[in-house]
Amino acid sequence: MAATSGTDEPVSGELVSVAHALSLPAESYGNDPDIEMAWAMRAMLHAEVYYKLISSVDPQFLKLTKVDDQIYSEFRKNFEKLKIDILDPEELKSESAKEKWRPFCLKFNGIVEDFNYGTLLRLDCSQGYTEENTVFVPRIQFFAIEIARNREGYNKAVYISVQNKEGGEKRADSGEEENTKNRGEKGADSGEEKEEGINREEKTDKGGEKGEEADKDINKSGEKAM
Repeated sequence: MAATSGTDEPVSGELVSVAHALSLPAESYGNDPDIEMAWAMRAMLHAEVYYKLISSVDPQFLKLTKVDDQIYSEFRKNFEKLKIDILDPEELKSESAKEKWRPFCLKFNGIVEDFNYGTLLRLDCSQGYTEENTVFVPRIQFFAIEIARNREGYNKAVYISVQNKEGGEKRADSGEEENTKNRGEKGADSGEEKEEGINREEKTDKGGEKGEEADKDINKSGEKAM
């Protein structure tokens, strides 16, 4: 199937930059493998950035869009009982699910930039982006679920896990530095003790020498007296 632009004219991947290509609607390109790869790379980059974000900042305080409140309100109004900590792919991809999601997504056309861009979404929010734990969804669907996960506290598991791990590594590094410092101090103390021992020996030797000299003087005095 030939790739087309919004005006149904053929679009050549060789004539447009990746940046420009990705600024156009996904359906403009059909099954062009180069464009699909570019979209996949962009989605992966977005996933990496987002995961680092929820790992370093308490997710409850994150704001993902200018209309987070509206997205969350509409999402929970339409999907009140949807379980979001561990998603069932059927709740996103089945025909009945798509029928329910479609009007929700279209409501944000023109409100959320690139609302229909393909985006990677984690199924289990306590885990990272792995092949088994991700699905490809429109961006507005990603925003709806991740905003809800942040506000309802589900994404905090990732934040706590990463912070605990980093804290443990810092404590381990600190402990190693302390051990190194202690070893250095012990070495210094040992050196001082050796030096003190040598000084005592030198003093003893000097004391012995002085004693011998005193004996010699006494002997000389005795000889003179005789």
